[in-house]
Amino acid sequence: MPVILHIETSTDVCSVALTAEGAILKHYEEFKPMSHAVVLSDFIKGCLDHLADHEMKLDAVAVSIGPGSYTGLRIGLSEAKGLAYALGVPLIGVDTLQLMAVSVMFNHDVEPEAMFAPMIDARRMEVYTGVYSLALETLMEPRPLILDENSYAEWLEKGPVLFFGNGSDKARDLLSHPNARFIADIKPLAVDMLALADRDFRAGRFLDLAYSVPRYLKDFQATRPKKLF
Repeated sequence: MPVILHIETSTDVCSVALTAEGAILKHYEEFKPMSHAVVLSDFIKGCLDHLADHEMKLDAVAVSIGPGSYTGLRIGLSEAKGLAYALGVPLIGVDTLQLMAVSVMFNHDVEPEAMFAPMIDARRMEVYTGVYSLALETLMEPRPLILDENSYAEWLEKGPVLFFGNGSDKARDLLSHPNARFIADIKPLAVDMLALADRDFRAGRFLDLAYSVPRYLKDFQATRPKKLF
């Protein structure tokens, strides 16, 4: 398996992990909000020092690309792009919603028919969300969603739906369907990026260092009104 440095900055948590051969060699996490700009460079240096001490070569850098915090994503992607360019290695973009779903799959007992609905808080009653199967098939395309009692009705009628992420608390009182399950304290972390980053590395799915932007910016560019003149 490749040696990959993982950077996750999409929420209040800032985390970095170094992996190889399916194992976590080094990892750092800071749960204090708004600390990304302060700690991220030191976290990365700690992982690079580990590589140097063990005479290992980095094969790729992986970074979360959202949705999530405007500032956090920009900080993480800027660091990741600069590092990948300087070291001459490819850059892998990891979807934050899929990352959260993988974390639940690997760390909780789930029913085979369960569906996964990660939620990133988007203020007020809005979340950024999607729905995935156990095979990580996209059942509902990622989108911003204003929550009400009918949200996810189509999926809840089909079977158990697992809700998690920092936007899920405001859905608890709204979604009273018996198939609604809530899992607390799920945060996107660099240590959980391994499977997705390794998959994309083997498939050769890399970001363009010159033009890649966080997912929330792509969505904004795709939906904003065209100029009339």
